[in-house]
Amino acid sequence: MPILARKRIKVEKENFRIIFMGTPEFAVSSLKAILMAGYPVVGVITAPDKPAGRGKRLRMSAVKTFALQNNLPVLQPANLKDLDFIEQLKALGAELQVVVAFRMLPEVVWAMPPFGTINLHASLLPQYRGAAPINHAIINGEERTGLTTFLLQKEIDTGQILLQKELNIGFDENVGQLHDRMMELGAGLLTETLELIRTNQIQPIDQSALIAKTKILKPAPKIFKEDCRINWNQDAIKVHNFIRGLSPYPAAYTILRNKNGKEINIKIFKAALEKTEGNHLPPGSIKTNNKDFVHVNTQSGVICLLEVQMAGRKRMSVSDFLRGFQIDADSIFL
Repeated sequence: MPILARKRIKVEKENFRIIFMGTPEFAVSSLKAILMAGYPVVGVITAPDKPAGRGKRLRMSAVKTFALQNNLPVLQPANLKDLDFIEQLKALGAELQVVVAFRMLPEVVWAMPPFGTINLHASLLPQYRGAAPINHAIINGEERTGLTTFLLQKEIDTGQILLQKELNIGFDENVGQLHDRMMELGAGLLTETLELIRTNQIQPIDQSALIAKTKILKPAPKIFKEDCRINWNQDAIKVHNFIRGLSPYPAAYTILRNKNGKEINIKIFKAALEKTEGNHLPPGSIKTNNKDFVHVNTQSGVICLLEVQMAGRKRMSVSDFLRGFQIDADSIFL
């Protein structure tokens, strides 16, 4: 029996005490929406401050910054199983915990409140379980994705589904753009979920029922730097999706080798499908006038580079890039 079903009564909003857990900017919109909806947030759990920048000064998470601006109590445990932290959590007396873009919770934490712990996930579960659902949906060329609120349980992203909302993915939309749209839509879906839970008007759905209707489950594992290198031996559409699926962060990259054998690492933030069919040259071959265009052959089709960044320089348009850097004949992207 899900934790949510243990308490089948309506709770007045002012008594529906919530603990919020999150770290990045994506979570801030949800926390803000919960406050604006009138729910009492009795505690905010976020990551410890981390050194950042050249000076390695401690930097607060986006969630902590917002919480302090709104006079919300903040806890930053390094260890979620720490006994002192567990006791602090119990003392807050929450009815429900809300998790948005936070780390995996131990059972002693997610099972604590009477209404359990719910999570907002940036995919239509059970598809794209994992840390990078927005990236992988675009990389795979999906035309639609969505958001899901669900109850946490032991296995990551497998709990009972509460609500879902679908949305289209634009043909040229990148991760940053889709992230920002989902951030706002997710906040609305979350507050809608809270109201249905509070008033006992929601019936959780087991993901197993949805898996039975799905032929293949697509995962969304964390993306590392070594995963971001462009494979020019794929067709142009796949390369295009790969670039926008990693833009602006962590960013797809390639290696430019010039005629002398020197290799330069270049990030590609924006590209377009070129209408030309391509030619007999191998994947990674480059055509440029060294003024305002760079076309790259793929296995099938051509990619037109639009925004790039060379190591030690800022992100810029290809025309600006070519003003300060000339691509030799016989250079190739590896």
